[in-house]
Amino acid sequence: MKINKFPFYYISIGLISLLLALLCGLLAGFQYVVPNLFKEILPFTVLRPLHTLFAVSWILLAAIGGIYFYLQSGNNKLIKWHFWLFISAGIGIIFSYLNKNFEGKEYLEFPKYFYFPIALGWIFFGINYFKTTLPNFKNWPVFYWMWATGIVFMIYHFTEAHLWLLPYFRSNYIQNVAMQWKAGGSYVGSWNMLVYGTALFVMSKISNDESYAKSPKAFFFYLLGLTNLMFGWAHHIYIIPTAPWIRYFAYAISMTEWVVLFSIIYDWKKGLSAETKIEFSIAYKLMILADLWVLLNLFLALLMSIPSVNLFTHGTHITVAHSMGTTIGINTLILLSSIAYILETENSFTKLSQKKIRSGIKIFHYSFLFFWIILLILGVQKSYWMFFTKDISFGKFQESLHWIYFIFSVSGLGLLLGLYVVVIEFLRNIRLKKNTANYH
Repeated sequence: MKINKFPFYYISIGLISLLLALLCGLLAGFQYVVPNLFKEILPFTVLRPLHTLFAVSWILLAAIGGIYFYLQSGNNKLIKWHFWLFISAGIGIIFSYLNKNFEGKEYLEFPKYFYFPIALGWIFFGINYFKTTLPNFKNWPVFYWMWATGIVFMIYHFTEAHLWLLPYFRSNYIQNVAMQWKAGGSYVGSWNMLVYGTALFVMSKISNDESYAKSPKAFFFYLLGLTNLMFGWAHHIYIIPTAPWIRYFAYAISMTEWVVLFSIIYDWKKGLSAETKIEFSIAYKLMILADLWVLLNLFLALLMSIPSVNLFTHGTHITVAHSMGTTIGINTLILLSSIAYILETENSFTKLSQKKIRSGIKIFHYSFLFFWIILLILGVQKSYWMFFTKDISFGKFQESLHWIYFIFSVSGLGLLLGLYVVVIEFLRNIRLKKNTANYH
């Protein structure tokens, strides 16, 4: 059977983006320890949006590449146009950031004209996806529904995030900020649909049982995730003067979704045979680690969703810990599991390669756990300084955290090294697969 090569292009560029995201994050962390480090070439104001760009690119490209691979059909021209639209827009945004052109809003700081190629790429993806899957619409398993929802809402909320271009929204500060944070929260919820759908697909294929993906529990999780996508954003705007019922509703919603995801992965793990766990040992290991991070991040999210606690955590490193726990601990591990599954189905990994990957995973996991805990400590320290300390300037406060930032940077270096080993082995095996497979 001929295999379309473009899914591997998406995945490969995604893996490279992951390494670049970690590198930019590490350099930004070092600047807390040595403030003048690379300041003239790559100041923190440039590193932060670059880090965000590469992190988001990793999640989206890896998820899209996996979906294209799993479907193995569609319009090849649209797949190619989608790919080159995203790559050309990404290169353009990188140069915009390096030239300090931050015309957009938070997390989407790039100039407004990049909206059009990115939105068009998502439209091409949607056309391809629905053209491929709609003939079997009545029998869709839950991951098809999740992917469909993620694509549609990505287009909608990416557009919503650019409504600030219209004078009606730009002229009202509070409305503008509320809309921007709402769009950002729902934007994340949209790509979570792509990632969590991928997790359910991989679990179904590893267990060779699709019944779970058609079970009431799986669809309950989907509907709960959809509710979070549509309404969970509201816990981001507690500090904005909005109607009280929005805050209470968001508080209730934000305490639900991950509980079900944890339960699904836990049930799946119990049902796997020992032979299956060996056959897909790397994909299995990564998925189980993702489940652990679901549990850890769920605990943190529940605390942050309490309005009185959110008042102290908002704008501190605790928010960053929550974001990193989701982006790296859950999304990244699920996507790495997906890539590992693709490679393990073809027996791509040698014993030496498997050994290297397992070592990399171990280094990554312990470094990231330490990294996450230090972020929580930094968040508590900043919250205490903001609310209970009156006679210490911000500069002196930062100086007092010098050694904590140093340890933080070292743990970030371990995180980078661990994932570097895993990613390099994945890329090497993708290249070997490309050389031996029948591509078109």
